[in-house]
Amino acid sequence: MRSRRTTLAVPGSNPRFIEKAQGLPADEIFLDLEDAVAPSAKEGARATVVAALNDGDWTGRTRVVRVNDLDTHWAYRDVIEVVEGAGANLDAVMLPKVPDASHVQWLDRLLTQIERATGLPAGRIGIEAQIEDARGMVNVDAIAASSPRLEALVLGPGDLMASINMKTLVVGEQPPGYTEGDAYHYILMRILMAARAHDLQAIDGPYFNVRDVEAFTRVAERSAALGFDGKWVLHPSQIEAGNAVFSPSQDDYDHAELILDAYEHSLGEGRGAARLGDEMIDEASRKMALVIAAKGRAAGMARTKRFDPSGN
Repeated sequence: MRSRRTTLAVPGSNPRFIEKAQGLPADEIFLDLEDAVAPSAKEGARATVVAALNDGDWTGRTRVVRVNDLDTHWAYRDVIEVVEGAGANLDAVMLPKVPDASHVQWLDRLLTQIERATGLPAGRIGIEAQIEDARGMVNVDAIAASSPRLEALVLGPGDLMASINMKTLVVGEQPPGYTEGDAYHYILMRILMAARAHDLQAIDGPYFNVRDVEAFTRVAERSAALGFDGKWVLHPSQIEAGNAVFSPSQDDYDHAELILDAYEHSLGEGRGAARLGDEMIDEASRKMALVIAAKGRAAGMARTKRFDPSGN
């Protein structure tokens, strides 16, 4: 799994922003051909994106292009021109406004045709599907199962909030009048369950008030606590906070690695359960530790504690 703690949105029509993005510590950079690009600039932006993928330094980052949605007349040319021009330097295509599985399947087939025609490795380019309306939410299980290329489900909160007539103009905040619980809990959990059932990542959408890092952090902590893998960022000021929220603490990472070591040691001695200090460890403990350890490893964290079989 690629690390997607933070996914930075960059307008595909803005060379200055694209150049700056290459020096930022976001796990994923997506060059946008959809909402961030004016209709009059969309066709020209394709060439800018291709040049950026081929000539830029994206070391250590997942490289993604968001194309226009399938109901527009730009979508097929977006995919063809970007993948034919820079497919070797592209990790995934993000497809917005996915209402059902057929949209993802269309993109899968088109990518396969381009790969065969250009000699690219078949199936290497992944897909991220954005869930952005009520139809997409209702069909999210079928969408999650729609293609072996699918790597992540991404919440598109603004469009989704509009599609269900949510009474708010602030993307990511609780709607006025909603004072009990979390208005987004069902939405987040529905996407998360569909993603996990099909071994996909779940990515939370953006928080639009880019200057309020404290509020961004609060909202990010909500989805991270549920189990989401990352969140969109719209401004460099959000990246550090996002990376921290979706990484385990050093203590939790060390503890997870110690659990894995202790359990492996126990199995080697023919025992199905182990002790780590005063803590009993079994197979369920191992599975929980694997989640935290994997997040820490993906974040490039280093261990500060080592397992001592003697218990000292």
